[in-house]
This record gives sequence, C-alpha cells and structure tokens, in this order.
Amino acid sequence: MAHDRIHSKRPTHDIERWSEGIIERVGERDGHCVVDVRTEGGESVELVVTFAIRDLFMSRLEIDEDESPVGERVWYRKRGN
Repeated sequence: MAHDRIHSKRPTHDIERWSEGIIERVGERDGHCVVDVRTEGGESVELVVTFAIRDLFMSRLEIDEDESPVGERVWYRKRGN
C-alpha cells in the first residue's frame, strides 16, 4: 500500500510540492493511521500513514504528550503527488 506523507514542521525541500492544513481528527483503519486535515480552502483531506510515521510527526508537534493534535498545523503530500 502506498502511504501519504505528513510533516509537523514546514518542509525545507520542494516546498511547492507540499500542502498545508490543520488536523481535524486522528484515527485508525485497517491497521493504518488515518489523519483528517482541513485545507486552507476549507476542504477535508484524508491522509493514510503508518503508525511509525504517526508517532514521528506527533512527537515533533509542539504539544504535551497527553494533548490532542487536533487543531495543529501540518504539511502533507497525498500519495502520487
């Protein structure tokens, strides 16, 4: 399965290939992490990543370990983009 990409910090490479959004929800489906992101244009985008990527990007958010990531800004690329 191809996975999407997500960063908690603004990328420094190929910036034009990344989109910016706000986390609306983080959940699980079929053994993967699903992150719903609201774009600046108001659209909802569903990102599918591994749990290892979820753990990595969430550890880099500027929130406490027990805080929800909802409302945090991220940068993402859908698979194939």
